[in-house]
Order: sequence, then structure tokens, then C-alpha cells
Amino acid sequence: MHNYFFADTAYRLLGFYLSDDNTFYAVVEQAYIKADSMTDLKIVKGFMIANGFENKRRHDYENVNLGLIIEDLHDENVLTRNNLLYFIDTVFFIKPSQFWD
Repeated sequence: MHNYFFADTAYRLLGFYLSDDNTFYAVVEQAYIKADSMTDLKIVKGFMIANGFENKRRHDYENVNLGLIIEDLHDENVLTRNNLLYFIDTVFFIKPSQFWD
């Protein structure tokens, strides 16, 4: 989901890792983005609203039509460089009853 919505900071799958306690992890990397200004969360909110998401609480958004929830869009996960927003470490959830329709 992240790569579809935020191609500028797409994850690249490097492989998989099985820890000693049998936890299975995907190993990914993202392009390094060096912010040049503080992120204005009002701009993030406006961007998300313009793209069909509504703010549900704090830094969490939902697109009812798509059946998607995206969380953690705070100023450490949305960086600003050259007045553009770069989304990193996003958390997506699918609402199955809506998403598959």
C-alpha cells in the first residue's frame, strides 16, 4: 500500500529474516530523505483530505470509499523537503468489508 500511495519513498524488499524466537520479518529499505524544514501537520491534513482521507484522530486517517486506514502520520513520519511531503514508516490497515467491494 505504501509504495502505491507514496512512490517517492517506496520500500524495497531486501529479503526475509527468521529470528531465534521464530518471528518472521520482512527486511526493507527506503530512500533516505533529509528534511530541510519542520513538517506542518496542517499541510499533511490538507493533503490527506484532498486525496479522499478524513482525519479520524490525531495523526490517523481513513478513506471510507477505499476501505483504508493509514496511521502514524506525525511530524517524524512525514518529512518536508523543498516544500514537498515525504511519507516514511506509514501504517496501513485494510477494512475488508469495504476494501474488497
